[in-house]
Amino acid sequence: MRHSLPLAPQFYVTAPQPCPYLPGRMERKLFTALQGDSAGKLNDSLSKQGFRRSQNVLYRPSCSDCTACLSARIDVRRFTPSKSQRRALSRNGNLARRASSPWATEEQFDLFRRYLDVRHADGGMADMDIFEFAAMIEETPIRSRVVEYCDDASGELKAVCLTDVLDDGVSMVYSFYEPELQKRSLGTWMILDHIAIAREAGLPYVYLGYWVPGSSKMGYKAQFSALEVYRRGRWELVQDLSDYDEERHPLTTDPIAEQVANISLPDSRS
Repeated sequence: MRHSLPLAPQFYVTAPQPCPYLPGRMERKLFTALQGDSAGKLNDSLSKQGFRRSQNVLYRPSCSDCTACLSARIDVRRFTPSKSQRRALSRNGNLARRASSPWATEEQFDLFRRYLDVRHADGGMADMDIFEFAAMIEETPIRSRVVEYCDDASGELKAVCLTDVLDDGVSMVYSFYEPELQKRSLGTWMILDHIAIAREAGLPYVYLGYWVPGSSKMGYKAQFSALEVYRRGRWELVQDLSDYDEERHPLTTDPIAEQVANISLPDSRS
């Protein structure tokens, strides 16, 4: 007999470690396992509350003295591209989209390694081998897709995004691209194409992960119009970027028990 896991998951907190975005700060994450027949419902619900997926784990920053990391998404219906984004669309018109089940390939891994070696040689993924890469792509208990972008003429793989399909949008879990094509703004272009994907599917949002004011690594997300961030328990439209500068400073954050108590879980009867 098959049993479903309960929809009341257990939450845990990681040990503090150096923040990868803001020098001199320590990060800590609140996380829970994502598994069982109700994994999709749980992922949908917690994604709306600022959580992100990594394989079979959902996590959200829970730092003791900082709230700089803001979960970000684009309101597809209100989005309009800037001039530079329209140029990115034009520059990459020769790329064809191909979406498939989450299955890792050697071609993807080769592109992933080139991307890391040039863009993130000192990052947390720098030592990832092909087996760990396969786990990142394939270990998903929800509806996920690998979106590949290939050159129309040569068929060569130029960019990849691991994408989750939520009940209210698409979530860009991780993307990488050919580093030699940096001038073509492939990272920006993949976001623009995911806006198109969401529109085609009738979904209202594209989830981008975390925007960190003050971090050059995450600054590109603030360049998109109709950007919303999850702050103080609700989603709000970003109108003035300077309003978020203060988020880099030490703040009083809620105790872990209170944070967990305020998380809304999906109804187990639905």
